[in-house]
Amino acid sequence: MRAEMARPHTPGGDPDAQRRLCAGMASTGVRHPGIAGRTRFFDEQVLAALRDGIGQIVVCGAGYDDRALRFRSPGVRYFELDHPLTQADKAAKLRAMSADTSDLVMAPADFGDRDVADVLDRCGHDASRPTLFLCEGLLVYLDRATGEDLLSGLRQRGASGSRLVASLAAHPPGIDSARAVEVANARRRDASREPWRTILPAGTYVNAIAATGWRVAQFVDASEWEPDAPPGRTLLVVGS
Repeated sequence: MRAEMARPHTPGGDPDAQRRLCAGMASTGVRHPGIAGRTRFFDEQVLAALRDGIGQIVVCGAGYDDRALRFRSPGVRYFELDHPLTQADKAAKLRAMSADTSDLVMAPADFGDRDVADVLDRCGHDASRPTLFLCEGLLVYLDRATGEDLLSGLRQRGASGSRLVASLAAHPPGIDSARAVEVANARRRDASREPWRTILPAGTYVNAIAATGWRVAQFVDASEWEPDAPPGRTLLVVGS
């Protein structure tokens, strides 16, 4: 879907990066309302961080995210954290593309087993400098305790001026969260392989994020960025 979108890029970035990264991948043909708006929101947050002089960007659960290439900027270092098998495949694609990865660090991470603060320390992240941390489409796949541990670990590495941008799967208040997860997974074709684990009401998220040490600075519905997105399903948050 992203490969087909019109998206911004920096003057030194590669506007064709997502298409080239996705070359040869089979499309499922399934459209997911909300992803376009979510992508635009995260892109704007990256550009805002670059304008404000933030020189480190950490992408958690990076997958085939192209922002390290699309938004390449002088003096800015990107750190991508994900499962080692996914990273090995992406690294091969980057080599085949002859992509400039001089400002990209790929660090294997299993958020259920490893302390993200330790992972970042080992891969050269500078905890004394402000960082933009991205968690896009990730927290829904982690159980609540693991997700909160992840956000707490990022907060440990976040110097003053750091920002957190995350997408959250939500359900209306008054509904049992476990039941919401069960119903959502029943509608997904790949739920048996990669089940969703955390869907919560908005108010619960605000309190949970605050408990990890982040101050919620912005909290919007993805439908504000994409009219076709179902309201109340995907929330976009900026923490400081």
